[in-house]
Amino acid sequence: MIKDVERILVTEEQIMEAVQRIAKEIEKDYEGKEVLFVGLLKGSIAFMADLIKAYTKTCTIDFMAVSSYGAGTESSGRVNIIKDLSVPIDGKDIIIVEDIIDSGNTLSFIKAYFGAKNANSVRICTLLNKPSRRVVDIPVDYIGYDIEDEFVIGYGLDYNEHYRNLPYVGVLKRSIYS
Repeated sequence: MIKDVERILVTEEQIMEAVQRIAKEIEKDYEGKEVLFVGLLKGSIAFMADLIKAYTKTCTIDFMAVSSYGAGTESSGRVNIIKDLSVPIDGKDIIIVEDIIDSGNTLSFIKAYFGAKNANSVRICTLLNKPSRRVVDIPVDYIGYDIEDEFVIGYGLDYNEHYRNLPYVGVLKRSIYS
């Protein structure tokens, strides 16, 4: 796997710094409230696990599986719900946890979906943000790092279901996917 990485973009240490910073920001913003963290499978697993460990207040968690990519490197623009939430969200304060935000299509869809289910509030949290790729203007409330338009893997991010278990975020060599 390591031979497929062009370079490390975000180190393990930088990831942990971002996790701690974001957890503290959310704690401050939601003082006195219970947050429902909703992780988007599968990419958010590593980030979500570390984020809720760093979060020192009472919270609940759930997961959704949605897809707009399939096996490719470009979003299809159509969002499919593969696994919905297992808890009601009426009146809840929700933080959607994502590994990376690219086009914004998925998050825009989910935010509207949660709004239609009467969530009290919906905010978006991501480890990585690619603003240059945004197609949908969606506000992102908590960002670990803004990155350039490169294909990244590791720390939950994959290419064709591989590389998720790398402990850092790396740039995938173009020869692997083109």
